[in-house]
This record gives sequence, C-alpha cells and structure tokens, in this order.
Amino acid sequence: MQILTKNLTPGLTFFEQEKLVALDDGEYREIDPRHSKLGAAIAKGCQQFGIKNGSVVLYLGASHGYTPSFVSDMVGEQGLVLCVDVAPRVVRDLVFVCEKRSNMMPILENASVPSALAKRICAVDVVFQDIAQKDQVDIFLRNVDAFLQPGGFGMLAVKARSIDVLRNPHDLFREIKRRLDTTPGVTIVDYRELDPFEKDHAFFVIKKKIEE
Repeated sequence: MQILTKNLTPGLTFFEQEKLVALDDGEYREIDPRHSKLGAAIAKGCQQFGIKNGSVVLYLGASHGYTPSFVSDMVGEQGLVLCVDVAPRVVRDLVFVCEKRSNMMPILENASVPSALAKRICAVDVVFQDIAQKDQVDIFLRNVDAFLQPGGFGMLAVKARSIDVLRNPHDLFREIKRRLDTTPGVTIVDYRELDPFEKDHAFFVIKKKIEE
C-alpha cells in the first residue's frame, strides 16, 4: 500500500528516505510508515484524523520535519503547520524545510508549557503530538484544552516505553484509552496499535466536542 501526498514543492526532497512518484496529475511524495507515526496509523487503517486542505495544524514534537512536511502537503497552500520542538539542534534542521514550504512555521518552544506557546499561536483545527516523554498524555490534553477548536481533531502517538519501560504496553494503552474516554469534552474516534511499523506504539484520534 502506497501512502502518497501531492508534493507542495515539486522537484525538492529533504530526507534520505523520501521517494517521489510521478503521476498524471503531478508529483507525489510517498510516506514511509516505518519513519512516520501518522504514516503507520494510515497504513493500519486510520482514516478519520481531520487534516484537510486549509487546516491549521499544531504539530508538537516536529523533530526534523519528516512527517510535518507531509502534513504540509495535506493542508495545502491555504493551510498552516505550526511545528513545535524543544531541541535547538533539531529546530535548526527543521528551519531548512520550512524555508522551502511557506505553510510551515518552526517554533522553538516547550510543548509541555502551553502558556508559553499561547504567546505565539492561535486556535487550531488539529493538534498532533509525537513526544516521547513520561507525561506525554498530560501534555497532549493540556494543549487540546488550550488550542483545539470545538469540533477539531487531536492525534496522539504514544510510545509506551517512554512512559513505563517495565509495563506491558497493551495494558498501558488500555489505561490511556480509559483516561481519554473519561476526559470531559473529548471523544475517541479512532485507535490503532502501530506494530509492525513502530514497536510498542499506539495512535489515538480524538475529537473535541462542540459545546451546546
């Protein structure tokens, strides 16, 4: 199964594992699910995640920009990807990608402190998080509460070993699912375990409820 996005910057590649595919209506890029949690989730059957043309996406844990660059393709020229990472060395690499993609904005900031982010961003349509920290679920929910618009989608890539290296990942995933199920204002709309692409990883998609 090929996962393709129409290349927003035809002829340009940024990553060694990047593959360009020429089709009748233009140039496409292939997402490698072994290097992208979003790609792995799509390969495992996830279809409802809220990213569409014109979306504003808050991407927490953008790293060098591999998956964010595909999100950039998905949202198109009218969309925006706010790429947040806390590591200066990583953000330096990310800047080179963003310079060629006008709908990507690099932000050097700590995602665990939404109040600091609030000075630089506005409400968003999608929150995507790929952060390997022990409190990654707490960080996700704080940012969903702070920035995600009602009716918007949140995606959480969970690395079990970053939360508890000794615990059975499946038990941990079930606990996270129960927590999200009981969090006021959000509904789980999809859940996938990412084996064999990403060992001991899971992917949750939530939707923020619209207040009546």
